[in-house]
Amino acid sequence: MHAKPVDPHDFDASSAVHVGRDCDMTDVFCEPLAMTSAYTFASARDAWERFSGQKEGNVYTRFTNPTVRAFERRIAHLEGADDAVAFASGMGAIASLCHALLQQGDGIVCSRDVFGTTVSAFRHYMGRFGIRSRFAELTDLSSWAEAIDERTRLVVLESPSNPTLKVGDIRAICRLAHARGALVAVDNTLLTPVFQRPHRLGADLVIHSAGKYIDGQGRALAGVVTGSPELMKELRGVLRTLGTSCSPFNAWLLLKSLETLDVRMQRVQDSALALADWIGRRESVLQVHYTGLESHPQRDLACRQQHGHGGLLSFCVRGGQSAAWQWIDALQLVARCTNIGDTRSMATHPATTTHCRLSEAERHTAGIADGLLRLSVGLEALDDLKVDLGRAFDVIERGAAWCEPVRAGARRRGVPLMSASLLVISAAVGLCAMAIQALALFGLRTTDRPGRGGAWLGLPVALALALLLYVVSRSPLASVLLHLQLPLAMSMCG
Repeated sequence: MHAKPVDPHDFDASSAVHVGRDCDMTDVFCEPLAMTSAYTFASARDAWERFSGQKEGNVYTRFTNPTVRAFERRIAHLEGADDAVAFASGMGAIASLCHALLQQGDGIVCSRDVFGTTVSAFRHYMGRFGIRSRFAELTDLSSWAEAIDERTRLVVLESPSNPTLKVGDIRAICRLAHARGALVAVDNTLLTPVFQRPHRLGADLVIHSAGKYIDGQGRALAGVVTGSPELMKELRGVLRTLGTSCSPFNAWLLLKSLETLDVRMQRVQDSALALADWIGRRESVLQVHYTGLESHPQRDLACRQQHGHGGLLSFCVRGGQSAAWQWIDALQLVARCTNIGDTRSMATHPATTTHCRLSEAERHTAGIADGLLRLSVGLEALDDLKVDLGRAFDVIERGAAWCEPVRAGARRRGVPLMSASLLVISAAVGLCAMAIQALALFGLRTTDRPGRGGAWLGLPVALALALLLYVVSRSPLASVLLHLQLPLAMSMCG
């Protein structure tokens, strides 16, 4: 049997386009996604009034969108601001902020510890438009006072900083900036409004890279700025013209993620604090950066202006880049990824990833050491994370893992890793052990059999002294001296 030919005139093309558009979504439980680029108008006058700004209403999704607007309203409320504007990314938010507030001849003052791409944007791109950029030490108020002058229009800082977790006195920096007529923007990506509200500390603007902790699952790319209606109006003008708009779908994801933000932030903070303390006890770790530790240099300030400490920490390992890469490559559960704020734990080596485009001098100034590792703690079980991280530490603590001397004065949890006195003891005991072996070897070769008993005693004594020294100090010198025992021991046995 042959199929009857389809008459193209039997297909209702108009119904395929229009039927179902009148479905009522008033009672839907979840916020609907307004996945549209344009909007209809009740009349020609309605279109004119909306386009001219005489009446509120959506015109084009590059300008406004119901789903994006819902996200903006929610994050503004959580930050304690009057309004917010969402963007395509965190860097899109920062670039739009500069376009909205700055003009030729103005100046920016930024903390040296902000995200590496922000430094590049200010240093290499803003200058093309006649905007001067200066950088201040986040923790040094005198540095801010010196950098902010009559040309300064915008002050930008991130506290805590990423990835070194330094803390700046937001309230004091705001007072300095406002006294000279500058606005202050604080990047609150790491702590979110759950653990810090910069507007309460005097900040005019708060910035988020919303694809980090706000999203929490690494799905969406977006940025958002909160502030006064007047400042947000300036930002919307730039958004409308330059088109750095947030996707409605991404805004919908972020809107839903905000519902669980508090629960997620509390969970990752608990795990991060436990891991920071545990990591600090490893022999290969020079220093741990986490504002929740008692040893953090700005601990008191952090407790005054923060309500928590977040899920990001960093630490420096002995052995520089070589050891850091070995540690990264040994991970199995923790992902090798440059993002932060995911349900999955992620680790990266900042010097060769997020900050690799900075010069060596710029990385040094920002505290990005070759041995620095950043860990974004996720929602995995704490014991499972310890097993995976412990395996990675074991790799760099075995064999010749440390290929550079311990830096003078390096401390772990406030205790010197190897003092000068310990170095002297290492040398003295090691040399004594070698002398005992040499005498024993000489005795074996120059005495007859009855005299060899005392000479043989030198071997276990020398090895025991050298091994004890290595176990106690774990210094590179002790390791070298221990290995020098082997040729002598072999000669004796031969």
